[in-house]
Amino acid sequence: MEYFEVQKIAKQTIEYARNTIHSGMTLLEVREICEKKLLELGADSFWYWDIGAFVFSGDETTVSVSGTQYKTSDKIINDNDIITIDLSPQSGDIWGDYARTLILENGVVVDCATCSNEEWKNGIDMEKKLHNEMMSFVTPDTTFEELFYYMNKYIEQNGYINLDFLGNLGHSIVKRKDDRIYIEKGNTTRLSDVAFFTFEPHISIAGSKYGYKRENIYYFDNNKLLEL
Repeated sequence: MEYFEVQKIAKQTIEYARNTIHSGMTLLEVREICEKKLLELGADSFWYWDIGAFVFSGDETTVSVSGTQYKTSDKIINDNDIITIDLSPQSGDIWGDYARTLILENGVVVDCATCSNEEWKNGIDMEKKLHNEMMSFVTPDTTFEELFYYMNKYIEQNGYINLDFLGNLGHSIVKRKDDRIYIEKGNTTRLSDVAFFTFEPHISIAGSKYGYKRENIYYFDNNKLLEL
């Protein structure tokens, strides 16, 4: 498979989750249906510590933890709830990496635009704004470190905080976990020097119980940044 095909598996799985998740399900059930769908669509494994779907809900959405420490809770989804799903499909040595935050109202997933919870709606809208700002800022000569400083300042200026436990905002897409480099302080590699990279800000408002995440893979084609 090519990278866009594996990433498409992740995107289709999120859409499946949107139409399948309902109140009364446990997070373990959500993880199971997502991982089953990833495999049905053509993934053969999960590159991030053998976990295909990281799932958090409610006040767990602010949690940032390494895959070595992650355990899916048996929390039950409420009628009105917020859920973050982060997918890591793999086919051979080709990765996908994709995350979205979903909102439930009256027991089903709703479109962000119609969400009645203003805090949640604003958080998801802010995630979209961050990705748009990143794409406007980045050039082939932008370094991982420059993107780190610029976007963290932008997050702060908009009244949010970066929740990532290491403070980074994404990483290169490679074929071995240990070979990843990050959008972090000190990384002077140019973004265009890697084939693909993720942008995945995990944000919240200070003091809030709720967090938001949106992850895409990006790449340069003829010096233009595109979403995979």
